[in-house]
Amino acid sequence: MMSTDLKLATLTTETRNPRTTEIDQVSTLEMLTIINDEDQTVPLAVGNELPQIARAVDEIAARFARGGRLFYIGAGTSGRLGVLDASECPPTFSVPATLVQGLIAGGDSALRKSSEKSEDSKEQGAADLLAHGFGENGLPDTLVGIAASGRTPYVIGAMEQSKKMGLLTISLTCVAASAMARVADIAIAPVTGPEVVTGSTRLKAGTATKLVLNMLSTGVMIRTGAVYGNLMVNVQPTNDKLVDRAERIIAEATGVDRAASAELLKEAGSVKLAIAMQKLDLDKEAAETKLKAAGGSLTRALA
Repeated sequence: MMSTDLKLATLTTETRNPRTTEIDQVSTLEMLTIINDEDQTVPLAVGNELPQIARAVDEIAARFARGGRLFYIGAGTSGRLGVLDASECPPTFSVPATLVQGLIAGGDSALRKSSEKSEDSKEQGAADLLAHGFGENGLPDTLVGIAASGRTPYVIGAMEQSKKMGLLTISLTCVAASAMARVADIAIAPVTGPEVVTGSTRLKAGTATKLVLNMLSTGVMIRTGAVYGNLMVNVQPTNDKLVDRAERIIAEATGVDRAASAELLKEAGSVKLAIAMQKLDLDKEAAETKLKAAGGSLTRALA
């Protein structure tokens, strides 16, 4: 059966890379050098998109302040990267798992087993988005549609649904002037060019996607007070490693020794509150009130 012509060959992510046409004939060290050389072009492509990424961070942060949430949606590698970024927000920034959510075509089973066919339905993308409560009760949610090609129907369907609801819709692709960009309010498109292995967008495109997602979630969390200086003051001390990290953060921020930081953490129950108590010389209840008045920002509370 002949496939429908999707014009994929015109996408830069699908074209053949002239620098890697003999990669199967060189030594292993030469092969890895070629891959490494290609990887070094990725941060430059992301750097070209910083104005769009900054705009997205500010717009998402403003919606967080009004009770909004952030949803990522994608298929294959793009979907997995979105789910990964979302899943790391609760332990890193002590936010509810519902604040940043990652959806993947084919559902959670597609995280481990490929489910390529599920990405072909616009209707399914829209349905999955709504099934997860996107925009429910008038919440000012944000959708980031992720696809290296910029044309995945599942993602476009979700983005069109978001636009229909009047909610912030962002595209993250690795090609210019994509179908997804035409739907988006903000289009982020680090153009990573042909892959080392033709069409394998888990490589440079995947790396670029991860870098942008790092910026989006980290930038929004910084803007909303989850970071003090460069310290992860919202970290959840849920295991031995994270308790150790929490105590070191308190010691670094306050100047007290480790024994005192451990006591502060035990009394406060959170890193941010422990620092506020020590630096403002307040009891737990008064420090909580001060932080709440500052919108949860330790920087503003201390100022």
